[in-house]
Amino acid sequence: MNPLENILLIRLKSIGDVLFTLPAVHIIRENFPQARLHFLVSRENAPLLRGFSEIDEVIPLDREVYFSKNLKAICGTTIRLMRRLRQRSFSRVIDFQGYGETELLAWWSGAHTRWGCVYNWSRGWLYTRGFRRNDKIHAADWNLSLLQQCGLRISETRNVFILPADALAGAQNVFTACQLDVARPTLFIQPLTSSPQKNWPLEHFLALAQHWRAHDWQVLFGGGPSDRAALEPARIAGFPVSAGVPLLVTAGLMKLSTLVVGCDTGLLHLAVALGKRVVMIMGSKALGRTHPFGHPDWAVTPLPGQPVATIQIPAVIEASEQALMALNLNSGGSQ
Repeated sequence: MNPLENILLIRLKSIGDVLFTLPAVHIIRENFPQARLHFLVSRENAPLLRGFSEIDEVIPLDREVYFSKNLKAICGTTIRLMRRLRQRSFSRVIDFQGYGETELLAWWSGAHTRWGCVYNWSRGWLYTRGFRRNDKIHAADWNLSLLQQCGLRISETRNVFILPADALAGAQNVFTACQLDVARPTLFIQPLTSSPQKNWPLEHFLALAQHWRAHDWQVLFGGGPSDRAALEPARIAGFPVSAGVPLLVTAGLMKLSTLVVGCDTGLLHLAVALGKRVVMIMGSKALGRTHPFGHPDWAVTPLPGQPVATIQIPAVIEASEQALMALNLNSGGSQ
């Protein structure tokens, strides 16, 4: 394998799944130290790639155009993307997505080597090497397994997201606006996900927040722009809410916080890649594939077959207290 290659990586969505490629990106860079690495990703997730320090170029794809029913816009976007891919003269493509359209784009790129994950027997014909996806292991481990099966050397596994300085500065401004002190213990709560069945009741999160506020902790609720109305009870209860700030500013808020608690959502996985201690509330069926990478013990799950909403408040309080004890031990009791 030539280390001077021009390599295209593909993972369009979602936040968590893009982040699960991060350990694999580190391995690709180790195997191809002088290669140029390009990453094709959905436009809404493109800012996330700023924290992937090994990536040389991000190629954003506006997938919303394909739901617009505007034939002219669809054709224009597709032609521009296809032209851009061909112009890069890629030598290798690694498709972590495994969609039919991403497989087609891998082939269209003209790369002589095309690796990808395969979901069923009807896929994978356009890869030079394709392997059936293993849904019984963590998604990040599967991405590493794909590379290993394709012949790359897997050394120490790293999961390191580099927060841009401007994002951290933006987070510090939010702390100031919310009258939060970066020197005080802070709990960041990310209560909502894009899937209602993954959510723990907001009133439970409020009880958790009140518990830690009584212990003199600061508590900050985070979320996306669409979460503002749903998080109004947290604001009414006197907790600051940062819903709607840019994605990487939210990453900065988690970086400034002591502990991050939330459900199985991309932001919790981002916190893990930032080196933060998290408590993830998640379903028992998803535990094997999407627990905090490298830390299945950081997850709180219901009894088998029960929904996330049945997890009791004391169980999450206990898990957060254990997390704090671990932080204190690791910091020599300085927290």
